[in-house]
Amino acid sequence: MGLTADPDDRSSSPDVAPCFQEVLTQRLSRRGLLKLIAAGGLMACVPRQPLHGAEAQSPAPELDFAEIPHGRDDTVHVPSGHEVQVLLRWGDPLFADMPDFDPLAQDAAGQRRRFGYNNDFVAFMPFRDGVDQDARGLLVVNHESTQAPLMFPGSPSPLRLTRPQCDVEIAAHGVSVVEVRHRQGQWRVQLDSSHNRRVTPETPARLSGPAAGHPRLRTSYSSDGVRSLGTYGNCAGGVTPWGTVLTAEENVQFYFTGDPRRGPEAENYRRFGRYGWGMFAWGRHYPRWNLEQEPREPLHTGWIVEIDPYDAEFVPRKRTALGRFKHEGCSVHLNSDGRVVAYMGDDQRFEYIYRFLSAGRFDPHDRAGNLSLLDEGELSVADFRADGTVVWHALTFGHGPLTPRNGFHSQADVVLDARRAADLMGATRMDRPEEVEVNPLSGEVFVMLTKNQKRASTDTDAVNPRGPNRFGHVLTLVPPGGDHAMPEYRWELFLLAGDPQQRGHGAVYHPDISRHGWFLAPDNCAFDRHGRLWITTDGNDAAGIADGIWACETSGARRALTRHFLRAPLGAEPSGPCFTPGDTTLFCAIQHPGEGSTFDHPSTRWPDFDQRMPPRPALVAVTRSDGGNIGG
Repeated sequence: MGLTADPDDRSSSPDVAPCFQEVLTQRLSRRGLLKLIAAGGLMACVPRQPLHGAEAQSPAPELDFAEIPHGRDDTVHVPSGHEVQVLLRWGDPLFADMPDFDPLAQDAAGQRRRFGYNNDFVAFMPFRDGVDQDARGLLVVNHESTQAPLMFPGSPSPLRLTRPQCDVEIAAHGVSVVEVRHRQGQWRVQLDSSHNRRVTPETPARLSGPAAGHPRLRTSYSSDGVRSLGTYGNCAGGVTPWGTVLTAEENVQFYFTGDPRRGPEAENYRRFGRYGWGMFAWGRHYPRWNLEQEPREPLHTGWIVEIDPYDAEFVPRKRTALGRFKHEGCSVHLNSDGRVVAYMGDDQRFEYIYRFLSAGRFDPHDRAGNLSLLDEGELSVADFRADGTVVWHALTFGHGPLTPRNGFHSQADVVLDARRAADLMGATRMDRPEEVEVNPLSGEVFVMLTKNQKRASTDTDAVNPRGPNRFGHVLTLVPPGGDHAMPEYRWELFLLAGDPQQRGHGAVYHPDISRHGWFLAPDNCAFDRHGRLWITTDGNDAAGIADGIWACETSGARRALTRHFLRAPLGAEPSGPCFTPGDTTLFCAIQHPGEGSTFDHPSTRWPDFDQRMPPRPALVAVTRSDGGNIGG
C-alpha cells in the first residue's frame, strides 16, 4: 500500500495449493450465495443473524449518518453534521523552535524535527491522568514511504536524487510521536511537549527475541547481531495492552541496491520477493543500503517494531519472535487466560496470515515485565479448510519439516525465513492479506484481503473464491468459546467487494446496500467502541471513484451493511483510521494526494490549496458538530 510501483506484481510463494472449486460450490450453495455469484453477484444476501462470536454481543447503536455519494474531486468529504480538520501535514513543525515549512528550502536536519511524509498507521494514546481521555493524548503516526517527484522542485526521479535529497527522504520516513489537545472545538499540536519526537531509519534500535545475536544478523554496524538502526517502510501497526505501539515494516526491499541473487542470503531474498529492489537511490550514497557492501543488512528489516510513546528514552525493539515478512500491521488482543495474541497479514499476493501467542501472561501491575511478552511464544500460520475451519500450524524449530534437513538449525532460522517455513507447513495462499483486527466486543477476527489479479480462475479455493480477484474481500475468523489460543477456528466470508450492479464482479453484500455503499480493495480497518467496523480502501480508482472509508455494523440485522462515510481527495488513499476512546474523534491519514503528478505540475494542491505548496500528505481529525459520537 502507498507505493505506485505495485510491489505485489510478482508472487514468491510456491504454487502448491490445490483447487477447491467443487468444495467452494458446496460451501457457498448452503448459504444461498452461489447462484447469485454465478449470475454476476447481484447484491447477494449475507446472513442477517449474528454469526458465531457475535452471538453474545449487544446490538450496537445504528449508524445514523447521511451516506455520502461516490465521486472524485480534490478535497475530503464527510457526512453532514461532521467536520474535517487538517491537523498535521508533511513538513509541519513538531517543535516550537522550528519555522514554517518551505518546500524550496528542505534539509535533513529540519525534516528530522518535522512531520514525515506519507502518513499511514495512526494510534491515539491517551494520558491516564484523570483528564478527559478524548481531549488529550499522543498521536503515533507511521510514515510509510516518500515520493520524490512530489517532494522536490524539478520533480526528480527517485533513482536520480542527490545525497542531500536522499538525506531528506530518509528523515521523512519512520514514525512521528506528537502530543495533541482538543480545545474550543479544535485539535491543537503541543509544540512544547517533551513527548514530541521522530523515529527515523537512523534512530538506534535493538533486535530482541530468538533471532537477536544470530550470525546472520551481523553487519558492519551490528557486530553483535543485536544493535540495529531505525525503522522504515512502515505500514500499519497496533497497540499493546501495556501502552506501547507496534509499527510494521512492509516493503523494505525497495530501499536496497545491488543484486539480491548474489551473496549469503540469496535464497531468503528470493523468497522475500525480488520485485522492486533498488527503487530508491539510497544505496548509491550509503553502504548500508548497498547489497554489495552490506549483504545482510536487509535482514535487519521486515520486522514488527515496538515503541514506547510515553518514554523518549526507550530504544525501539525489533521483535523477531513475530517473524520476518512484509508486515501490513499487528493487531494485539488480550486472551481470556492472560496471554497476548497478535495477528498479522503478509501484504503480497499469495502470502499468508500469521498468529503469535505469547508464552508469558499480561500483568496489569508490571509494565516493565510486559515489555518482554513479544519475545517468547508460538508463531503460527493459517491453513484454511473448505469445511469452514482454519488450522493454525506452529512455526516451531524441530516441528514437522522445520529441521536441519530443510535448512532450519534454530528458531532464529525459522523467524528469519518465516515465509519459507510457512510454505513447508502448508499455509493457505491468500489474496494480499492486509489488516487483521479483533472486534473488541465479539472477539471475531476480521481480515482485509485487498485483491489479487494474478489468481487464475483455476486456482480458487473456498476462502479465496474469485480468480482473478480484482476487488478484494473480507473474512471473519471465530475462535471457539472466544479462546484465541485454540489451534482451530471457524471462518466465514463477510463480504466480497466490487460493484453489485456489475454482473462480472461477483460482489456480495447485505441486500439493503445503497448505490454508494459498495467499494473496491479493502485495506485498513478499525473498530469503534460499539464494535462497528470502519474499512478504508486502496484501489477504487479502478472504478473511477475516490477511495474512502465505509462503516457497518457487525451484528444483528444490519451486519455487513456498508455505508460510505469519508471520501479522499484526488490520488489519495485514506489509511490508519483511529478513534479516541469515546468515539468523539476519528483520526485518518490521507496518503499521497496528487499521486501520479509532479511537484511542478500537481493534479491537486490539497490540503493547502496554495500555489507555493505541492500536495502534502496529512492527518485529518473528523468530529461531529454537536460533539457527539462519530457516525451516531
